[in-house]
Amino acid sequence: MLDRKLDQDIKTALLAGDRIKADTLRGLKSALLYAKVAKGKKEAGLSESEEISVLASEAKKRSESVELYIQGGAPDKADKELLEKKIIDGYLPKQLSETELISMVEKTINELGAKDISGMGSVMAKMREITAGSADGATIAKLVKERLGQ
Repeated sequence: MLDRKLDQDIKTALLAGDRIKADTLRGLKSALLYAKVAKGKKEAGLSESEEISVLASEAKKRSESVELYIQGGAPDKADKELLEKKIIDGYLPKQLSETELISMVEKTINELGAKDISGMGSVMAKMREITAGSADGATIAKLVKERLGQ
């Protein structure tokens, strides 16, 4: 699914002389291939939600690298990682705002009848299903913990 789009975008980036975008997209193709092989789906391919999960993971890696490069005094490397993250974000669904997430978390808690932290697992599972890559898992977990009283 996403492979064809990435192939086309890599060609476009190379023709435009955009090495960073081309290299970033090649890295995404590699990450997707690795995930396919790891899940035994090299021929069948990944589902859309699995592809989104791989892309979200790659974006998160870039965010974490930015923090480390800034702490290590390498702002040029941090800028490159930010640029790569921006490219990857272009392939991810629009991210939900914190206000939207709070509303969704509260609705899910009510629907599932979760009363305390013991219900966190079921709330998190439902939220992952609902958000499907449009929200960071750590942010969701923080909001769920706050509402279930840690």
